[in-house]
Amino acid sequence: QVQLVESGGGLVQPGGSLRLSCAASRNIFSINVMAWYRQAPGKERELVARITSGGTTNYAGSVKGRFTISRDDAKNTLYLQMNSLKPEDTAVYYCSANMGVSYWGQGTQVIVSS
Repeated sequence: QVQLVESGGGLVQPGGSLRLSCAASRNIFSINVMAWYRQAPGKERELVARITSGGTTNYAGSVKGRFTISRDDAKNTLYLQMNSLKPEDTAVYYCSANMGVSYWGQGTQVIVSS
């Protein structure tokens, strides 16, 4: 079992950057897959990026080249660096840990608007 707490969301202008953090309540080195999802108003939750314990990453096509997922096992923290943000990136962003069962954080709001 693990508790996840996201932070780092906020209001940013188009073209700006944000870094999201997801702090875990236990060590994450043994968690096979951690990921960021997002859910925009009126839309289904979608996968943004995932990273394995070995460091392999995958990205949604809409964020590839702009977002970078990383994990710091020593700090038990997952990150999402978001650059060149667009209004369509506006959503609640959720951290997830797949341990056979999926665990979720409470989400952090990202609003991209001028």
